[in-house]
Amino acid sequence: MKVYISFPQGKYKALTMSYDDGKIEDVRLLEIFNKYGIKGTFNLNYGIMLTDQTGQKHPRIEKEQVKELYAGHEVATHTMTHPTIERCPLTKVATEIMEDRKGLERLTGGLVRGHAYPNGSYSEEIKLLFRQLGIAYARLVETDPSFALPADPMAWKATCHHNDPKLMEYAEFFVGFQKKQYLKLMYVWGHSYEFADRDNWQVIEEFCKYMGGRDDIWYATNIEIIDYMEAARGLKFSADSESVYNPGAMSVWLQINSDKCVEIPGGTYVDINTLI
Repeated sequence: MKVYISFPQGKYKALTMSYDDGKIEDVRLLEIFNKYGIKGTFNLNYGIMLTDQTGQKHPRIEKEQVKELYAGHEVATHTMTHPTIERCPLTKVATEIMEDRKGLERLTGGLVRGHAYPNGSYSEEIKLLFRQLGIAYARLVETDPSFALPADPMAWKATCHHNDPKLMEYAEFFVGFQKKQYLKLMYVWGHSYEFADRDNWQVIEEFCKYMGGRDDIWYATNIEIIDYMEAARGLKFSADSESVYNPGAMSVWLQINSDKCVEIPGGTYVDINTLI
């Protein structure tokens, strides 16, 4: 018997998006995401949201908008004031991340556990600090078009930026990928104000229209992917892999013998043979 971990509902491909800085152009971007069923993570600087935006070319989302605007998506940290944190004392870095978390959690009414490094700046000490302060993952600015899940969630590389000239080439490869023995992730990042600066909103509209509404793709936020894969790693299998115990609260899906997908609900012990 072959047993593979699957994404929810037995899917083997996932798409996630990540956008930084919380600028007003997020409103239009979210309209596009919601239109095509795409889910995204939005990395906000709570401290800068509180400053006067008068005369700004790309003003930031106001704090009163956050909960409703980003509903159904993920709000994540980006530090309070967007410093280049590798150059900062760790005490300052800790303040930047914790005050951002606390402010965003007040606005959303939920937990905020994700991060995107401002200016792509980080260090091994910062990675360790963030883990200790409740951050579950952190995205870099460097990209890696391997469609792989992150080997190190605290140094997560996206597949590409939305301005990558190969964006649709990557999308077509991803859509056409049919090898169910692998889990593949496409991850696109950027800043929504770039669409306004370049007058190229058609790039993301075309991408989302092409990628949306597909039965074999899991549309997820960054934290949903991290939490699901953690739950999958928590499964306890018998020596012959024919029985499994799921000690967590979240269901995990398994692919059996390449043609059957089964759900392992949280808190259950299952003889897999009874499900196939």
